[in-house]
Amino acid sequence: MGDFTNSTVEFYPKSQRGSGAVSRGSDASHSGGFGVTLEELRVLMELRGAEALQKIQDSYNSTEGLCQRLKTSPTEGLSDSPAGLEKRGQVFGQNFIPPKKPKTFLQLVWEALQDVTLIILEMAAIISLALSFYQPPGEESEVCGKGTGGAEDEGEAEAGWIEGAAILLSVICVVLVTAFNDWSKEKQFRGLQSRIEQEQRFAVVRNSNVIQIPVADMVVGDVAQVKYGDLLPADGILIQGNDLKIDESSLTGESDHVRKSVDKDPMLLSGTHVMEGSGRMLVTAVGINSQTGIIFTLLGAGEGEEEKKDKKGKQQDGAVENNQNKAKKQDGAVAMEMQPLKSAEGGEVEEKEKKKANVPKKEKSVLQGKLTKLAVQIGKAGLVMSAITVIILLLYFVIETFVVERRVWHPECTPVYVQYFVKFFIIGVTVLVVAVPEGLPLAVTISLAYSVKKMMKDNNLVRHLDACETMGNATAICSDKTGTLTTNRMTVVQAYIGDQRFHEIPDPSQVNAKTLEVLVSAIAVNSAYTSKIMPPDTEGSLPKQVGNKTECALLGFVLDLKRDYATVREQIPEEMLYKVYTFNSVRKSMSTVVRLPDGSFRLYSKGASEIVLKKCAFILDAGGEPRSFRPRDRDEMVKKVIEPMACDGLRTICIAFRDLSANPEPDWDNEAEIVTELTCIAVVGIEDPVRPEVPEAIRKCQRAGITVRMVTGDNINTARAIAAKCGIIQPGDDFLCLEGKDFNRRIRNEKGEIEQERIDKIWPKLRVLARSSPTDKHTLVKGIIDSTVMEQRQVVAVTGDGTNDGPALKKADVGFAMGIAGTDVAKEASDIILTDDNFSSIVKAVMWGRNVYDSISKFLQFQLTVNVVAVIVAFTGACITQDSPLKAVQMLWVNLIMDTFASLALATEPPTESLLLRKPYGRNNPLISRTMMKNISGHAVYQLTVIFTLLFAGEKIFNIDNGRKAPLHSPPSEHYTIIFNTFVLMQLFNEINARKIHGERNVFDGIFSNPIFCSIVLGTFAVQVVIVQFGGKPFSCAPLNVEQWLWCLFVGVGELLWGQVIATVPTSHLKCLKEAGHGPGTDDILDEELAEDEEEIDHAERELRRGQILWFRGLNRIQTQVHCDFTPCDMQWCSAAV
Repeated sequence: MGDFTNSTVEFYPKSQRGSGAVSRGSDASHSGGFGVTLEELRVLMELRGAEALQKIQDSYNSTEGLCQRLKTSPTEGLSDSPAGLEKRGQVFGQNFIPPKKPKTFLQLVWEALQDVTLIILEMAAIISLALSFYQPPGEESEVCGKGTGGAEDEGEAEAGWIEGAAILLSVICVVLVTAFNDWSKEKQFRGLQSRIEQEQRFAVVRNSNVIQIPVADMVVGDVAQVKYGDLLPADGILIQGNDLKIDESSLTGESDHVRKSVDKDPMLLSGTHVMEGSGRMLVTAVGINSQTGIIFTLLGAGEGEEEKKDKKGKQQDGAVENNQNKAKKQDGAVAMEMQPLKSAEGGEVEEKEKKKANVPKKEKSVLQGKLTKLAVQIGKAGLVMSAITVIILLLYFVIETFVVERRVWHPECTPVYVQYFVKFFIIGVTVLVVAVPEGLPLAVTISLAYSVKKMMKDNNLVRHLDACETMGNATAICSDKTGTLTTNRMTVVQAYIGDQRFHEIPDPSQVNAKTLEVLVSAIAVNSAYTSKIMPPDTEGSLPKQVGNKTECALLGFVLDLKRDYATVREQIPEEMLYKVYTFNSVRKSMSTVVRLPDGSFRLYSKGASEIVLKKCAFILDAGGEPRSFRPRDRDEMVKKVIEPMACDGLRTICIAFRDLSANPEPDWDNEAEIVTELTCIAVVGIEDPVRPEVPEAIRKCQRAGITVRMVTGDNINTARAIAAKCGIIQPGDDFLCLEGKDFNRRIRNEKGEIEQERIDKIWPKLRVLARSSPTDKHTLVKGIIDSTVMEQRQVVAVTGDGTNDGPALKKADVGFAMGIAGTDVAKEASDIILTDDNFSSIVKAVMWGRNVYDSISKFLQFQLTVNVVAVIVAFTGACITQDSPLKAVQMLWVNLIMDTFASLALATEPPTESLLLRKPYGRNNPLISRTMMKNISGHAVYQLTVIFTLLFAGEKIFNIDNGRKAPLHSPPSEHYTIIFNTFVLMQLFNEINARKIHGERNVFDGIFSNPIFCSIVLGTFAVQVVIVQFGGKPFSCAPLNVEQWLWCLFVGVGELLWGQVIATVPTSHLKCLKEAGHGPGTDDILDEELAEDEEEIDHAERELRRGQILWFRGLNRIQTQVHCDFTPCDMQWCSAAV
């Protein structure tokens, strides 16, 4: 039913034992005028259970005593005077854990310089630079053979240093671009993070009013209201509690929920989750002094603060040691919950412990898996090609010089020969540089960052970047009903009171006065006192519903009956509630006990009608008198009242009560004995209308090949009616609608174990799962993800708002939490937060996800064409002409600078509705489809034909000097400049072709809607003109005349025409083409699941590291950044990985 009562008079401590602990609280001289010091509170929060109660009793007499010392009131809270709050912040600290300082630009430059391939290039360039200054004696030049051929001209010899310097300059450019990209990315993530933090608010009592304040504004002495689903933002001591259960696993590793009560264990710790119940707590530690903060400081995040506290820390070694052990035990989640921005380096936590403590959120995203695998394949090919190139060049040179020409290696010739070897080595490294698509991580980053920014406007707050692209592969969405598919504005529209069914709200005169009185009391008292109906903001609009929406519907029903619930609450304030059984997903009901004036007790209960009716033994008749209510009567009521209401799409709630005698006092812990033999007062039907935009959004999903399933706690008839209104089920379709218990019966064997084969028989047809528990939701999601019955493995998105949805949200490939109705726990477990709680925003996420995937594919198509051509040209050219037609500097311009621009151009294409007209790619679909492979190979054939024609016949076609077999330091030739220029222009026009990857003919479609693309193409062309005409020796370019330029342009434009020819060839006829970049195989996935204790690095990644492939460092940096900035659970992995 919802977010239940926030505080009650639980039973106060009956007996508190004494202890010999010494009270230091009286010494207020050094605690800013408060009767307790920061150190004392830190020591107090180290204690648990009876020990803590003893300490409170000995030092402060009671919790009230501690409140007095902290100058606060348990009922009225603090006053909200800014000066008083500021003073508390100065004395006890602020509720903020300072993030680790971001890396400076120079540190990022240094990191980018660590790249293995860049280091090799730098070394080769430095050797080349050093050797270029060595001049062998002129008279011995003949002895060394052709090695010094170009040294006769002094000017040319002097220009020998330029190539080495140009390579170094190119490397500097690449490093600066990478560092700037990392820097801007980190800045963007921090901005996103601060937005998430600003949105986190908490309820506190100030001046007797309950107000919502940002978590960072909480101070020691605040009285905070805690309720189901909250993530505690500070440490505190429970003042009042109802049925409060806390998940402390993030601190202790124990998965059992811990029951908290004022008289047994009142200590509440930051970073823990409220799983059940409600209460009020006195805040005793915030920020770096809370348990979260202490652990975070130990992990090295609040380094500056830690230094300041060093001296103080030495005085309480015991406390710190205790915390250190806790830090080692905990899973890293708690330390991040309040301030999810990570420290990159772990503090004093050992490496081994980090690995043990790491709890990976889920396996790598679909795209990451495919990219990693593809990178291994490309990397291996690149290494082999570069090694063969160097070996062939060396062998050719050695054989020609020492065998054919029979020369002897003279000592004075050594520098000349070494210069040749360095040149060959540079060519080899250049082939490797070109072979590996190091622009890919940049394309991934830009595409994801661009999408995340735009998705914010579409009400999707992305917490984990990879969720964005995974959403594009979604094949199934398991959605909640309330608030996601419906408006979450509930109203009572039908009622069954006193043996009569009313199809609209009855007039008060139609209801017996006694029945009406007990009904009003039952609703007013047995609802969270935080749920209320407020006057509308603007005249003529609907009243505002604050708190739990179901309870607001019932309170609205009381107002419609011309009664006022507020007067009842004034007579029975929250403190007078004797016992509360709060709502949870197992009970599906809420009950409250009050003491009547005669000393006896009355229990009010409300909940899901079929569940509460089973506990009813009586029902109030038309005269307001109870009469017996037998199972036969119940069945008739279900048939005649509940089912017809449910078929109208109404949620049915039963309201009941029971009187209990005070002598003997009932055993309140025996809930089954208390909440039974109830008297039914009424059954109401609550309407929650379907959002008007949802049916269209679901139609789009179905057209896009995504199956939508509704998973709800509601009655099956209500769920089926809403599903039909939404379009999830269509008349005449072959589908299943099941209740939770029926679902469980079908998927379990005789021993009660879940069997995947049984789930596989159900889930393909299942559309509605009603009366489901969170466990059922998790089982369904896991069953669909693990299933292998379909050709494609399923990619599942799940929506959730409750605390208990956490496991399903974590298990799903993409978890959507509700921004408005969602609890902190649900948001923490999610990947994307829907800021408007609207299903149609999920469709936008699908569109952006598919767009990311397509952007990466477009970039890959373009990039791999460049790589294939450049590698073959460099390799063949080197083998035939002993020199690469494309020089190292030219290759770096083509490969690195154009990659950066191309990734920016192709990764910022906006999504279109047409993305929703195709089926999802799925997990196992290759990254490079056969159509893309056809485009890559087709364009590569065209480019290679043009380049080899120019290489071997260019001098005749253009009537210019032959550039082949030029001596070592010879000036740039027009011949090779034409080859370079043609190559670049072909890439430029092929970039336009790369905008379409599904064989579309109109490559210009929507080109002007992306100004970034247009400006980059024109900008690159302008820079190319400058390089060719004015690049000179550094770029190995000779200026070209107008005619030569026009021929180069003509060949470039030919790319567009050739693209049309390729599009004409049906892909189905090209059986020889293989797809590439498949997802990880089943074995890989099983390996990953088995290796949960290990770091999340698969074999492919290790191989990459061994092979020292350039682009992986970039991708790894992105992954680390993504996890570190968004995933609290993976903090320790980040520390290790970065």
